[in-house]
Amino acid sequence: MEFMGMPLGAALFLGGVLLGFGALDITMLVSLLKTGDERSRIIVWKTSTFAFNAMVGALVLDVITNYVTKQPMTINPFIQLQVAAVLYCAALLYYRKKLGG
Repeated sequence: MEFMGMPLGAALFLGGVLLGFGALDITMLVSLLKTGDERSRIIVWKTSTFAFNAMVGALVLDVITNYVTKQPMTINPFIQLQVAAVLYCAALLYYRKKLGG
């Protein structure tokens, strides 16, 4: 069986991956918008700082690599958003466990 030109198993896997990434994006937005006590604000602050620094570092390395190899800069914003969401959620879990949130 095929779905839109790809095997059904691959389409189901892709759909699951997209739903998982959508859940990570929503988790990131909800945790940023949710108000709480001082400890939860510190957890979100540290998480946001870590994710921002990691993304900026990755972009700087990408720019340097593309400049040295003289290749055009091709950054996919969808992939960049998903990497930021994964980093943010992983850091959020880490800091919640570390700081007791």
